[in-house]
Amino acid sequence: MVKRIEDFKILDNKQIGKDFYILELLSPGPLPDILPGQFVQIRIDDSPGTFLRRPFSVYDADHNRNTLRLLYQVVGKGTEAMSLLKPAELINLVYPLGNSFSDPSENEKVILIGGGVGIAPFLYFARHLQELKCEVNMLFGFRNIQRIIVCDEFMAYGKVHITTEDGSAGEKGFVTDHSVLVKIKYDRIYCCGPDPMMKAVAKYASSRGVSCEVSLENLMGCGFGICLCCIVETTRGNLCTCTEGPVFNINELKW
Repeated sequence: MVKRIEDFKILDNKQIGKDFYILELLSPGPLPDILPGQFVQIRIDDSPGTFLRRPFSVYDADHNRNTLRLLYQVVGKGTEAMSLLKPAELINLVYPLGNSFSDPSENEKVILIGGGVGIAPFLYFARHLQELKCEVNMLFGFRNIQRIIVCDEFMAYGKVHITTEDGSAGEKGFVTDHSVLVKIKYDRIYCCGPDPMMKAVAKYASSRGVSCEVSLENLMGCGFGICLCCIVETTRGNLCTCTEGPVFNINELKW
């Protein structure tokens, strides 16, 4: 798939919760094919201390409007600079990067499991799964009710289940504690979020013989496999997450 380096026009940079934003961007021309699970690398121009591009999952893509939306959390100087971007400004992207989630077979039961901002790749994927006529469940974990974000958008594509660590919304505990994982035997699990959460989900999937793919959130500097920032140890050797991932089957990972 051909990679592009282009300046996108900012349409909106909306704060949706404490430290969370959705950045809406207009492509300078028709968007290329973008697969669920792929990501972009953004150049942060107004942050002198941010030398490397930052990776962000494609939260949504609209090929009719030629727009992309990126869900991000302010966690450092780069994303803090992004939060100050205004409509009509330009931002430089390298895209589309990485591989994609595997399509399930017809009639398979599927669940998407995300933690915090790790839900980012799943809106675009959930829409794709709906087009495949899959029945989709989504299980999202948050620290507390104040940290819950954008779940209403996902409800258009399947049933959303929530956990919070303090029990202030949904079921109390971690995602692997949720009753939906006990009540229903899924054929496929797709997961993205903090490493401890993904490893816990991977352990759950392995113990039940369920196919599971995870989208890794490794630090990525270039997106092309040159800088070697994002190496992950796999059964195929040490691989660059940006080129061989970010999506891996858990059977490949030496967890």
